[in-house]
Amino acid sequence: MSAPTDTTDTPRETVHDFTTEALDWKPYVGMVDYESATPSQRAALSMTPSNKGISPYVLVLAHEPEALRERTPLFNDIMYSEGGLSRGGRELGALGASVVNRCVYCAAVHAARYIQLEKKPEVVEEIYARETKADLPAFEQALFDFAVDLTSDPSEVGGYHLYHLRNSGLSDLEILDLIHSVAIFGWANRLMHTLGEPQRKA
Repeated sequence: MSAPTDTTDTPRETVHDFTTEALDWKPYVGMVDYESATPSQRAALSMTPSNKGISPYVLVLAHEPEALRERTPLFNDIMYSEGGLSRGGRELGALGASVVNRCVYCAAVHAARYIQLEKKPEVVEEIYARETKADLPAFEQALFDFAVDLTSDPSEVGGYHLYHLRNSGLSDLEILDLIHSVAIFGWANRLMHTLGEPQRKA
């Protein structure tokens, strides 16, 4: 496991439009220095999303190790656990939330993962072209519309939406997985917006 190389002194373009390009994320606040991190911070950093290297975002969240220690296993379980909604379906839920919240970095990550998993770049192309008005195949439309509605106006989401998802072929477990994937990105999008900005890679 490795900490990121510090590139904060290299000016790079901030990205404001949705893309499938891999992006970097530059924090507005200081990151925890892994070498001088406290034992509690190191313990929280020992498990990372996707079990990849420690990102700048995670090093920022490590300022509150107790929250990070709970957040990372929860995130991994919601997005990567076996059974229930497909990985691609969860990524589409995350993408829908990120489009509504205009989190360019999260949208880029989860659009790319959706394409990798489902081999349907045309779905992402349509979402990026028309955003919340995207016209998708029926199954993808059901997942995306639910993500949009839950993110835009959660107080209006209820029995009708669940009925529609069941009619689209989702089990109750799959519906719960979709809700979790959308909901956690309501949280993640707001943290990423507030704490930093997406940039093009060097």
